[in-house]
Amino acid sequence: MMWRVARSAAASLRQSRRLSTAIPGPCMVHKRGADILHDPWFNKDTGFPITERDRLGLRGLLPPRVISFEQQYDRFMESYRSLEKNTQGQSYNVVSLAKWRILNRLHDRNETLYYRVLMDNIKDFAPIIYTPTVGLVCQNYSGLFRRPRGMYFSAKDKGEMMSMIYNWPSHQVDMIVLTDGSRILGLGDLGVQGIGIPIGKLDMYVAAAGINPQRILPVMLDVGTNNQKLLEDRLYLGLRQPRLEGEEYLAIVDEFMEAVHARWPKAIVQFEDFQMKWAFETLERYRKRFCMFNDDIQGTAGVALAGLLGTVRAQGRPLTDFADQKIVVVGAGSAGLGVLKMALQAVSRMTGPEADPHFFLLDKDGLITKERKCVDPAAAPFAKSQGEISELGLSEGASLLDVVKKVKPHVLLGLSGVGGIFSEEVLKAMRESDSIKPAIFAMSNPTANAECTAIEAFQHAGDKIVFASGSPFDNVDLGNGKIGHVNQANNMYLFPGIGLGSLLAGARIITDGMLQAASECLASYMTDEEIQRGVLYPSIDSIRDITAEVGAAVLRSAVAEEVAEGHGEVGPRDLSHMSKDETIRYVKENMWFPIYSPLVHEK
Repeated sequence: MMWRVARSAAASLRQSRRLSTAIPGPCMVHKRGADILHDPWFNKDTGFPITERDRLGLRGLLPPRVISFEQQYDRFMESYRSLEKNTQGQSYNVVSLAKWRILNRLHDRNETLYYRVLMDNIKDFAPIIYTPTVGLVCQNYSGLFRRPRGMYFSAKDKGEMMSMIYNWPSHQVDMIVLTDGSRILGLGDLGVQGIGIPIGKLDMYVAAAGINPQRILPVMLDVGTNNQKLLEDRLYLGLRQPRLEGEEYLAIVDEFMEAVHARWPKAIVQFEDFQMKWAFETLERYRKRFCMFNDDIQGTAGVALAGLLGTVRAQGRPLTDFADQKIVVVGAGSAGLGVLKMALQAVSRMTGPEADPHFFLLDKDGLITKERKCVDPAAAPFAKSQGEISELGLSEGASLLDVVKKVKPHVLLGLSGVGGIFSEEVLKAMRESDSIKPAIFAMSNPTANAECTAIEAFQHAGDKIVFASGSPFDNVDLGNGKIGHVNQANNMYLFPGIGLGSLLAGARIITDGMLQAASECLASYMTDEEIQRGVLYPSIDSIRDITAEVGAAVLRSAVAEEVAEGHGEVGPRDLSHMSKDETIRYVKENMWFPIYSPLVHEK
């Protein structure tokens, strides 16, 4: 087919660009002179060649020497390494914010160079532009603010959003990340300062999924804040009013979703860091009408499920034995319930609709049972009956330590947002697990909110455990040449692929089947040898390859479920005729890569 030939040729050209042996196609611009230098998308700093300086009116506005892209890259990395050296011995917060600032200044000035630096050094820079540093940035965002990025829709804009959406300068938007700032990581209500989360997430979309940065849109939905400290902060940039609730709140979200769909009907919307009641409400409200998903509920669940399936393999058991795993989940918020819901779906596929999994859910009041009054409807399916737990010697509200001692779980998974809740006693109790390789997942972010550290887990639970965390920790030296591997069970392994696959499929909606396909693809990515060494997730260095595989799996699932409408010139019929390898190749060929393009002024 012609499009395959064309795209194959495009892929070859992109690869050659990386080697600087081919000239990329020109980019038409409507700006000249200083306006070009002030636009981070087109600005090349001292990288403008002489001919381009002449035709764009830049001669005299830059130092005379032309610096190559590679030289600019090296110069920035030297500055960054110098910063690292000069901040040695200073506090974590000071160093982290200094690193964020130097990257942010590059982002504000030269997006092409910024994304190339980010892609090539993703393992070093992801913790700065994403978790855990992004939480620190959000806490201090009003003071750090220098220039706007993204769009802000507030409760004061009711009735105006359909026109406001056309204020965004890009004609096409493929990916939107939206937050209302009500539950930023484990830090709570940060109001308008939560905009740092959509910005960081979309940077990961560009770096991991190759989404064109001209087609991304971070959005803050400012409906007020209940954080009194922010309301009293003279630098706070958001609405100084309590949060809207009930129908008033939903009317604002409804209006925004309708406005986005009217201008960009194919854009994918990722909901991020909404408090639990609105996370579930908005997911159910919109998932059948728009191409959207909630990363806290569905992305976290997919990454966790991939890890849980990996722990079964680590025990040397077939994946069908997942149905027999005893899993204790600490944290009954949107993320914890999302994990249990997806795990239940997996068990149901293995054993049938009458599945009776061995899941135990705890919140701040202890073990959740059917005896509890006022159980949240989302948690109710996972509440244990008295008959199920009485034989274990447990009752309503049983403590985490009692549950671990008496259940002897295969997996202890935390999404509580409570740092250190996996105490020394709890971790030592995991030594009595019924699993030959107990799994401990401390998945809360940022680092200070992790249920335990990697060192604590291996020290108290033993060196046979499998450990995963939401934020990065270093591997643990166990002595005698043994290493305790730390797996970062982070959503970055899935959400870029979910978004990319849905985009290239032209999916009408994002189904449970597409999310399951993403999770199972990630679970199968690791070899048996790696799994036996306790490695559940791949290195972040290979994030683009992982994203391509996950995106292809999502795309194939969309085709199989008949929700794919095609993308660009590639229709649903073309997608359905692709083999697995062709699908992966198609996905990779559509991933943007940062390189300077020749600029031509168009009047």
